[in-house]
Amino acid sequence: MADMPARLAEIVDEFADAPRDLVLEMLLEYADVIPALPEGAAEREGMEQVPECQTVFFLRARVTPEGTVETLFDCPPEAPTTRAFAGILAEGLAGASAEQVLAVPDDLYQRMGLAQAISPLRIRGGTAILGRLKRQIREQLG
Repeated sequence: MADMPARLAEIVDEFADAPRDLVLEMLLEYADVIPALPEGAAEREGMEQVPECQTVFFLRARVTPEGTVETLFDCPPEAPTTRAFAGILAEGLAGASAEQVLAVPDDLYQRMGLAQAISPLRIRGGTAILGRLKRQIREQLG
């Protein structure tokens, strides 16, 4: 079984080791990590909406011919927490193999210690984002 990507594991450890009162601040720094949608993707073509998120959120995971995963996220700036979840995944999964992404634990955000810092509803949205990414990857692997 593959381990989760090294960068994502580092991020998880940084959060897990951080003082509780800094966690939210650290989380929001990731809201700026998501790259803008590429030209021509603005119509959210092929992207899936995540209804569990409190805000309008779309994503797409693509397995490249080399077997790595590319993620695409579309989330409004006025939803910083949700953007931060996506930013953590965008940075933590960059260059990861499909197997590594599938190895990411479903309770990722609880492991980061976020359950004490943000609402269960937001955690559920973040967990749904990860779950849908994994499902899209599994479908492409057939």
